[in-house]
Amino acid sequence: MSRAGKIVTIISGNRFAQKFYECVNRKTAELMGIGSGGDVCSSGEMAVVDRMLKLLPAPYCIFDVGANTGQFLNLVMSKMAAGEYSIHCFEPSPQAFAELSRGKRANNASVILNPVGLGKEVGEVILYYNEPGSQIASLTKRRLDHLGVDFSQSQTVRIDTLDHYCEVNGVRRIDLMKVDVEGHELDVLQAGGHRMFEAGAVKLVIFEFGGCNIDTRTFFQDFFYFFKNVRMDLFRITPSGYLYPIIQYKEIFEQFRTTNFLAVHGSLSKLEILQ
Repeated sequence: MSRAGKIVTIISGNRFAQKFYECVNRKTAELMGIGSGGDVCSSGEMAVVDRMLKLLPAPYCIFDVGANTGQFLNLVMSKMAAGEYSIHCFEPSPQAFAELSRGKRANNASVILNPVGLGKEVGEVILYYNEPGSQIASLTKRRLDHLGVDFSQSQTVRIDTLDHYCEVNGVRRIDLMKVDVEGHELDVLQAGGHRMFEAGAVKLVIFEFGGCNIDTRTFFQDFFYFFKNVRMDLFRITPSGYLYPIIQYKEIFEQFRTTNFLAVHGSLSKLEILQ
């Protein structure tokens, strides 16, 4: 180690310096999209919708898996005119679904509202939450004591699978799929949707990775190799809308702070995606 390096190491050996580095690390990571994926307006997801509009022909088939009260749905409706798209929304929480179904959404022929979730198999499961209609409701009873969140409430909800739903409803292609199911994304994609993905029928996937994956014991490595096996390239979505290519797996990507990623089918041009 150089003399300058030794001096920096010595200076860093105190609580103040470590807190400072922690703060810098957090803020820098947020500019990279790590920890900034919790809000649809600031996560960069709008830029993905814009790219879909440029790359793929209308009408668009969009899936909103884990629609909650319609945050992503509102974004889609603001970007496209009726008739240009159909969006299939899935929300198993009765309280969240009631809010999702209100107003112009219920009377929009382009919006298909489904009071079920998507998962690894068709049936009934337990949904855990801190409050009715919660944005962090999960099929796993999460341990959030460190955040002062009580996750003890639960209810039985219905679950379908991506493959079964598409077969029953005649869906042959999905242009954009947003998946936010609090740690159970791989259940939706890999276990319940393997036929659609193996057929190359899904072109773009936005998915979330973060703290909920600690509770479900799923890792970014699992996502990386799943998408690699179905010929899809991965990008981290940054708040600016820039898509950072994930060329190969690295352990540093295991960042358990809410981050959005985009998977792009290999039939689409990487250069056009990045523009």
